[in-house]
Amino acid sequence: MTDQVPNVPDGPHLRTIAMPRDANASGAIFGGWTLSQMDLAGGTFAAHQAKGRVATVSIEAMRFLRPVDVGDEVSCYCSLEHQGGTSVAVKIETWARDRTGRDAEKVTEGVFTYVALDEDGEPRELR
Repeated sequence: MTDQVPNVPDGPHLRTIAMPRDANASGAIFGGWTLSQMDLAGGTFAAHQAKGRVATVSIEAMRFLRPVDVGDEVSCYCSLEHQGGTSVAVKIETWARDRTGRDAEKVTEGVFTYVALDEDGEPRELR
C-alpha cells in the first residue's frame, strides 16, 4: 500500500492502530470509535481551513463498508467538500490495513460539517 489514496489530495490526516479496548464482544471495532477518529481528523483539517477553532455541527452520508478488526492500521483522509460563510464541510474516508501489510481497504466514509467559532464560542465568518 502507498500512503496516497486515489482522489484524496493530502494525507493521511490521522493514522492509528485499532486496539482491543476499542472492540465489541464480537471482536470488531466499535463504529463509534471509528467515528471519533474521523472527527479528530476532520476537525484538524477544518481548523486549518477556518484558520481557527471549529466545532462539529453535523455528520451526513455516513457509510460503514466493512468492519475494522483489532490490530488494523486505520488511516483517515480528508478533502474539502464545501466551504460556506461560517462552515466547512469535509469529506472523510477511512481506510484500514491489516497487520500482514496487505493493501488497505476503505472501511467507511462520510461528510462532516464544522462551524468556525470565535473566542466566545459563537459562529464567525471564515477568513
